[in-house]
Amino acid sequence: MEPKLDQDFHRLGAAFSSSVGLSSVRQEIPLRKLLIGLVAVGALATAGWFAAAWVAPILSPASTARQTAPPAAACPQVAPTTVGTIVVPAGPVAGFCQSELIMAAHIMNAARDDGIGSHTQAVGVMTAIGESGLRNLTYGDAAGPDSRGLFQQRDNGAWGTLADRMDPYTAASNFFHKLTSIDGWQSMSPTALAHAVQVNADPNYYAQYWSQAQSIVAALGG
Repeated sequence: MEPKLDQDFHRLGAAFSSSVGLSSVRQEIPLRKLLIGLVAVGALATAGWFAAAWVAPILSPASTARQTAPPAAACPQVAPTTVGTIVVPAGPVAGFCQSELIMAAHIMNAARDDGIGSHTQAVGVMTAIGESGLRNLTYGDAAGPDSRGLFQQRDNGAWGTLADRMDPYTAASNFFHKLTSIDGWQSMSPTALAHAVQVNADPNYYAQYWSQAQSIVAALGG
């Protein structure tokens, strides 16, 4: 007498072969092997479907890029505008949009009018990024509550009137006048030069904005 498991396999095999017409296969292949093979094929098909539907999209380069790529900076779609001799695009340029790039153009124009080249123009833009984010601020901070404008210039008489400090071109001109009065300014590093003008707490603070400033000056034709 066959064990119960073998009997079950025979019954299942008979039913299967009768329904799909596999009587000849039943004669050549042991029923147990046939059923085990069918189960294995079904398992492989299920695994393949799961991999195609779930695993492949996760591991694909395009999917990875979509998940990890930072969102692009969005700027208002506006027409280019001209500031002095500089055409300012909508942006973004180095993460800044037209309203901030206009401030950079004023800084560059002030430097150009003083005969200052693109390297030192970028020092001015770098300083303004660090001080105000290229915004013409009407307020100061805890360290200088009377600071105003692009360069956060103090109300100490060194930077002119409030109107001077709030005018981007004039504020930039006063910044460059102070910069070019410093001994050895031509050979100083950008952050050291900005620090010498601004006298801020950290002489290395502005270095983090140097590459952005260079990109802006290059893009605006400096």
